[in-house]
Amino acid sequence: MEVIRTRALRGPNLWSHHTAVEVIVSCAADEQAIARLPGFEARLRARFPALGALQPTGHDADNVPLARVLELAALCLQAQAGCPVTFSRTTPTFEDGIYQSVVEYSEEAVGRLALTLAHNLINAALADTPFDLDGALAELRELDEDVRLGPSTGAIVAAAVARDIPFRRLTEGSMVMFGWGSKQRRIQAAEMDSTSAIGEAIAQDKELTKKLLHAAGVPVPLGRAVADADDAWAAALEIGLPVVVKPKDGNQGKGVTVNINSREELVRAFEVAREFRDDIMVERFLPGNDYRLLVIGDKLVAAARREPPQVVGDGVHSVRELVQQVNADPRRGSGHSTSLTKIRFDDIALARLALQGYEADSVPPKGQRVILRNNANLSTGGTATDVTDDVHPEVAARAVEAAQMIGLDICGVDVVCDGVLQPIEQQRGGVVEVNAAPGLRMHLAPSYGKGRAVGEAIVNTMFAEGENGRIPVVAVTGTNGKTTTVRLIAHLLTAAGLRTGMTNTDGVYVEGRRTDSGDCSGPRSARNVLLHPDVDAAVFETARGGVLREGLAFDRCQVAVVTNIGTGDHLGLNYITTVEDLAVLKRVIVQNVAASGFAVLNAMDPIVAGMAANCRGKVIFFGAERGHPVIATHLAQGKRSLFVDAGQLVAVEGAQRHAVALDQVPITRNGAIGFQVENVMAAVAAAWGVGIGWDAIRLGLKTFANDSDNAPGRFNVFDYRGATLIADYGHNPDAILALVQAVETMPAKRRSVVISGAGDRRDEDIRQQTEILGKAFDDVVLYQDQCQRGRVDGEVVALLRAGLAAAPRTSHIDEINGEFLAIDTALARLGEGDLCLILVDQVEEALAHIAKRIAEG
Repeated sequence: MEVIRTRALRGPNLWSHHTAVEVIVSCAADEQAIARLPGFEARLRARFPALGALQPTGHDADNVPLARVLELAALCLQAQAGCPVTFSRTTPTFEDGIYQSVVEYSEEAVGRLALTLAHNLINAALADTPFDLDGALAELRELDEDVRLGPSTGAIVAAAVARDIPFRRLTEGSMVMFGWGSKQRRIQAAEMDSTSAIGEAIAQDKELTKKLLHAAGVPVPLGRAVADADDAWAAALEIGLPVVVKPKDGNQGKGVTVNINSREELVRAFEVAREFRDDIMVERFLPGNDYRLLVIGDKLVAAARREPPQVVGDGVHSVRELVQQVNADPRRGSGHSTSLTKIRFDDIALARLALQGYEADSVPPKGQRVILRNNANLSTGGTATDVTDDVHPEVAARAVEAAQMIGLDICGVDVVCDGVLQPIEQQRGGVVEVNAAPGLRMHLAPSYGKGRAVGEAIVNTMFAEGENGRIPVVAVTGTNGKTTTVRLIAHLLTAAGLRTGMTNTDGVYVEGRRTDSGDCSGPRSARNVLLHPDVDAAVFETARGGVLREGLAFDRCQVAVVTNIGTGDHLGLNYITTVEDLAVLKRVIVQNVAASGFAVLNAMDPIVAGMAANCRGKVIFFGAERGHPVIATHLAQGKRSLFVDAGQLVAVEGAQRHAVALDQVPITRNGAIGFQVENVMAAVAAAWGVGIGWDAIRLGLKTFANDSDNAPGRFNVFDYRGATLIADYGHNPDAILALVQAVETMPAKRRSVVISGAGDRRDEDIRQQTEILGKAFDDVVLYQDQCQRGRVDGEVVALLRAGLAAAPRTSHIDEINGEFLAIDTALARLGEGDLCLILVDQVEEALAHIAKRIAEG
């Protein structure tokens, strides 16, 4: 068995709505059914007992290929490692022994590793060699812990998902974007994009923090910055023992020593603090309990009492053994991904033990509490008890005042006092620190008490009730007309005042400015548009290649447009061999329409019309004939439909009727260009589905010019010495047929055409293009260009010439090497009143060449 290709599908895709890894697997003859591998399944299950059923109920278990085993093993390994995955599938291709296997992942790196480990498992079972299952699961768990979001960020993401807010992880760390375009918000751990950098800087400066809090009437311990150990002792005497020594700019309790009662302790504490920062503070030690109050916006949302890492003696075990027992708790991990952290048994812990008269191997009496750290941070192994419901209103008010005085919208306020049932002032307590980007673990999953919905509180602060951070997204696919339809939809949205981002085969555009060039009809370009903060709406050309490579760039769209399928295009590539296969791929955007959205479908194309059954939202049908059964039925049901009637484009929903005269739509040439009328109907339906008003739609249609600047290579019409030139990017039989029908509505003395063919089409598709052209054109110029795509020199031109073998009209054929030379050859023959259709390949370069020839006269 060989894995030929691996792809990560990072959005909804051909197989499912899940993110997944897709592999192409080659199996030898005896590997195409594990029944041909004696003892294999028994050896496999001996190595991985938790492996599920290899074949669904009702299927022939004897014909299970190794590709299916690989898929299922990769899924089950992830599940056993604790990953929330449920979907996998294996499908045979038309090639003997070649399979497509798809396995869901929650983290891409983990999914890829699971497939590698599953392959190793299969090889071990085949060769009857050992497989370290525990090691494999441990490797998966460790990687998952490394790459997945931590509990704080994860809780915020989960709260956003619950509110239907899309998210995207921007870094390997904890920076996440919620929403799209102009409605996006961003977080980094427990900081929002609105968090003040000045507020964060103030919070890091402990002395300045205390000064500001004292000015606001918030109780704080007395103290000052010190220059050296002698100055620290002087400050301690000024303040009065006991004192606290800590870095002026610190976090997570690093370098903090509390309850210092002697010069010796103070000097040692000063040196500890200097290991983390040069600027040191000494302040009054406040006796009492350590509380963390979490303020989000203008509300206290959670509170916890924190305890330093400690063990309780049992009279039998040493301190070292007691720590090992505590660290065996499955809730404790080495990082921040678990609800608790393992207690560090290091030099700091040993020094703290010494202050209590213990060593590592000392056996404390039964019931004796032994403290292993001065501070109560969870990151050093401390615990937390939820006390949110106990917080006195005055205590909550002081916490909110502290956060607002510093300027933090998410703030951890550290308070030391006897308890939170009474105001701080009544118990000589105080605020000892204010923290930006506070850890949320102690509130999400406290050691004792109930967790608090802090993720929801943060999301609710970023997004008002009813908002989900989404902008209108329109996805457009089909065989022909995609780019023109995309451009026209974007133009209509812009006419309505929306700042619009657009991707198509020509590039990426934001508010009409091209930000990237080339074929940008894939998900990467679409994701870049969704990242842009100035985009109010997005229109994406959604080509088959991008969906196959990565899936969609979005979880769902407001409108999905399928222009047509016809006889298809690019058949035979990537295991898409039939029109039906192509339709299944194209309908992915229809399957991912929002429940409140619309699928815009061509009623005249039976395969496209059939996609209505796959849409979770509503359907808008369009087609030239009002009496077409699909449109007539839709109209009878009072649902949205578009059709052509008496020279007008008519849109109907129930009793509502809107009409636009086609002579007011320049792109259709007064309704004479049938395929452009279809493109207009699709675009209007999409704008209608987004909610654009009809005045804006009419204005947009009237002002959309189908010229080479606005829609390059899309039926661009020029005048050349009294002859008519038409440049178009038609590249498959359906497009050629539509162009011929359009050209035949335009008068001409003699018609000529310039054409090449893309080598990645089937032979019959290339021949059929000239079979169609041979019935409508007098002169045909065939050219070989740079688009051979695996074909040998002359092969494409030979196929095109073969299509002209029985041409009823064509009387003159040229074969030219080079696109520009072919254009010049055709132009040289044109006389006044003639018409020439130029099927361009290098769109921008060819149009520039034509413009140059026109300018030269």
